[in-house]
Amino acid sequence: MMRWFWILLAVTSLIIGVIGILLPGLPTTPFVLLAAFAAARGSPRLHAWLRAHRVFGPMIIDWQREGAVSLRAKRAAWLSMVLCAFVIAATAPKWWMVVVACVFMTAVGLWLWRRPLPSGGTKGVSEN
Repeated sequence: MMRWFWILLAVTSLIIGVIGILLPGLPTTPFVLLAAFAAARGSPRLHAWLRAHRVFGPMIIDWQREGAVSLRAKRAAWLSMVLCAFVIAATAPKWWMVVVACVFMTAVGLWLWRRPLPSGGTKGVSEN
């Protein structure tokens, strides 16, 4: 039963992560990392596929090996959050909604920026 829970969580997280590539404001990286975490517990085959994936693999390997995030991913996340802050500021019906969203995005951005850069061996390191 738990195996199916982990597989469902992995697949759902991966789908949300892929949607996040196209939809500003929905982060891709955390959902892909959650998918890898869940797949490692529910489906070694899915986990291996994610690690070998051309786009997601380097990100997952860097995270699993050293808790690292590439400079490119950090910049993309910050740019996405800044754009979302402008969209929220222009469309939110209440000022406090803008403040809450910006506080959360800033906290996530600061946490992300403090993550180490990959030491080498995967794509995305050359952006350092």
